[in-house]
Amino acid sequence: MELRLGRHGEVLSDLEAAGAARPLSERVAGLRMRALAAAGRQSEALAVYEAIRERLGDELGVDPSAELREVHLALLRGRLETPAGRGKAAPGPLPARLTSFVGRDAELGGLARQLDRGRLVTIVGPGGAGKTRLSCEAATRDRAHARGRVWFVPLAGVSAPDQLADAVLGALSSTDGGLYDAAQGQRATPVERMAGLFGSGDALLLLDNCEHLVEAAAELAAELLDQLPELRILATSREALAITGEALCHLGPLDVPTGSPEPAEAAQSPAVRLFVDRATGVRPDFALDDRTLDAVVEVCRRLDGMPLALELAAAKLRSMSVEQVARRLDDRFRLLASGSRTALPRQRTLLALVEWSWDLLDEPERILARRLSVFPGGATVSALEAVCADPSLPAGDIPYVLDALVEKSLVTVVAATGGPRYRMLETVRAYAARRLAEAEPGDAVTRRYGAYFLALAEEHEPRLRTREQLRAIEVFDAEHDNLVLALRSVADAGDADTAARFAGAMFWYWGIRGMDAHLDAHLGSALDAHPATEGGTATAREFHPAALLLRMSRVAPPTSAPGPGPGAAADREDPLDSPDPWVRAGAHLARDFALTEQGDLVTGAASRALALRGFEAVGDRWGLVMSLLPIGRDHSLRGEYPEAIATFERCVALSSELGTEDYLYLSKARLARERRRSGDLEGAFRDLYAAHRQARERGQLRLEANILVGLANVHRRAGDLVQSDATLDRLEALGARRPALKGLARDLIVSTRIENRLAAGDAVRARALLPEAAGALFGQGAGAGLAWVAELLGGIRTVEGAPEEGARSLGMSQVMRGAFDHGEPEWRELIERIVAALGRRGFETEYARGAAYSRDDALRWLEAETLRST
Repeated sequence: MELRLGRHGEVLSDLEAAGAARPLSERVAGLRMRALAAAGRQSEALAVYEAIRERLGDELGVDPSAELREVHLALLRGRLETPAGRGKAAPGPLPARLTSFVGRDAELGGLARQLDRGRLVTIVGPGGAGKTRLSCEAATRDRAHARGRVWFVPLAGVSAPDQLADAVLGALSSTDGGLYDAAQGQRATPVERMAGLFGSGDALLLLDNCEHLVEAAAELAAELLDQLPELRILATSREALAITGEALCHLGPLDVPTGSPEPAEAAQSPAVRLFVDRATGVRPDFALDDRTLDAVVEVCRRLDGMPLALELAAAKLRSMSVEQVARRLDDRFRLLASGSRTALPRQRTLLALVEWSWDLLDEPERILARRLSVFPGGATVSALEAVCADPSLPAGDIPYVLDALVEKSLVTVVAATGGPRYRMLETVRAYAARRLAEAEPGDAVTRRYGAYFLALAEEHEPRLRTREQLRAIEVFDAEHDNLVLALRSVADAGDADTAARFAGAMFWYWGIRGMDAHLDAHLGSALDAHPATEGGTATAREFHPAALLLRMSRVAPPTSAPGPGPGAAADREDPLDSPDPWVRAGAHLARDFALTEQGDLVTGAASRALALRGFEAVGDRWGLVMSLLPIGRDHSLRGEYPEAIATFERCVALSSELGTEDYLYLSKARLARERRRSGDLEGAFRDLYAAHRQARERGQLRLEANILVGLANVHRRAGDLVQSDATLDRLEALGARRPALKGLARDLIVSTRIENRLAAGDAVRARALLPEAAGALFGQGAGAGLAWVAELLGGIRTVEGAPEEGARSLGMSQVMRGAFDHGEPEWRELIERIVAALGRRGFETEYARGAAYSRDDALRWLEAETLRST
């Protein structure tokens, strides 16, 4: 009767005594097995059966009775009746869902598999990542939930380890009116009482927020798992429980958009979906569109995609626009200072959230965390040892303290080529920087930081021009954010000499990477560090590196000036004769660049070949790409398609190794252009679509514009003017949303629309667009662009019924570029139309008249003809 009422805990000790007194009593053994099973002690119940089976056989020579064997079989199958009464625990209610659950599909799937395979799974991650929400969502999908066998135990309010057992018992006994009675408390341990409340059968226990009680939670979990073979535990914590059999589910930020997405693309990001979902809860009229897109993406990125931070930010839309929220994130702790009044205190503000984690650290961990905050790009162990170590934190201790910060989810580890890098989420780094300013107001850490990264830059800078280039670029790439901050700190400290050294060590990397903003900002300091380039002025150019080479070599006409490469002489020798092969190659490249911009493709031909050989000798992939592009252009202008395609394919391969996106996309665009010109439209589409997808993913707007123009050109060549114009419309809309792209996009759009109108035979609309297109190209002043003006004018005048001027304009394209573009099929077809009108001799005569103009005269004639309205 006592067992049926669920009082197994009260009778178990009496049954144990009876079993000792009557070891051959099968009835007592059966009752003991039932009581132990009801208490969740199945292994002990099975041991009782084995003990009596052996004694019956040894002493009486008989097997257990059929009744006892049935109890044993039911025990093995988990089918013993669960006792009724107050000993059966009702499932603890999961926290109510007040908002929708967004994202985490992969994590939910992984958790389900882990809970199927193992008995202890801990969701580990930083504060605000959504561990509690994920655990509850996983629990509702678990098999135990359908059977009413899930218990939720919130531990955030438990302040001491000795209160842990009461918290669990309280959750298990919540429907009983009391935790347990005094008589039971005198005879059983807390774990035994828990086991009795769980009963038998598959069950899932959620232990939420274990980080401040991690040792006590680990001990309790281990005991429960040992006592209850059918129990599974799902825990959440900022660090692992670290017991045998534990599986970890690492929960990080939600994925944020990459590149420059369209609204529909950004909406696929879990971070954006969460922000928009919570924003519409505050402001029902809020929508992710062209107007709000940039601000929403910026908020998601700067808050690291952390769910709680995003929810706090979305709540600010009650009183602010999303643009205002984005602008105020530099003061994020003040901005995100009000959340749900019903949330845990540490989840109501961003500051409280981070402080909760900070309070769990010991002093060495706090010292390292404070100092790690000076690294915006994360750090290697060697960098941390050089910058963060002092008597209060010996270098030898740093790897161990760092490991503790990783375990406590304050620091994340990122695999990298040069070894693991250690980073903080931006919100944690901002908080740690505050604490650094309070605890260590001096600049000792900053000085060590600047000295370390200056030495690193100066060590690897010469390698950028050797066969070690790729490894050197990897170092600069990985440390770029740190290097820029170190340079800024040196400059802000007023140390002009060190700042000049620093900029000098960085500018060639910036040149290779095409980082124009950094080049512009620090070019003065770079010139101070490299007096050979002194006195240069900004010129119209495609690449900053080409302009820097132009300054170094002082071409057109050449002068005596050393290049910046290793081994350059100090006596201002002519760089074309420098003993350093890289300097010579660079000088020849710059010489050819300058001559080409003046419309002279002949004089620089030898320099093109010498530059290529020089860069091949030193192993500089950047130099090889820069040398191969004009060689491929030469083949293209002559209509030598196989040679041009092979050259541009080599450029693509080298650019891929180099990893510089500007040159990679440029090479791919040139390759696709050559495929179009050769008639391989399918290959051109394939290359352009692939390049466009990558440009979108990585936010390369300028390159995306060029790629879309390339697609428009291929559509036109395929005879689909509607799709070509639609592609240009798409680019125009993109430019309207991106002010930085608008000017460049407009220039390309207008010129390409003229070509579309010419293909349609619409001279009126082509002429109407010409002044805008020509004005932009005249402003750029590049030889190829000026030749394009002449070619467009030649097409328009021919369609307007003036084939003589059309032929003359095409002749002037040779003056501007240095050669006529025989590889462009559209211009060849234009020549055929002119020949049909004038005859071969008439065409050649008018073409020769245009080609005989001086560059200045040709420029004046083209300006007069193109800038008039009609």
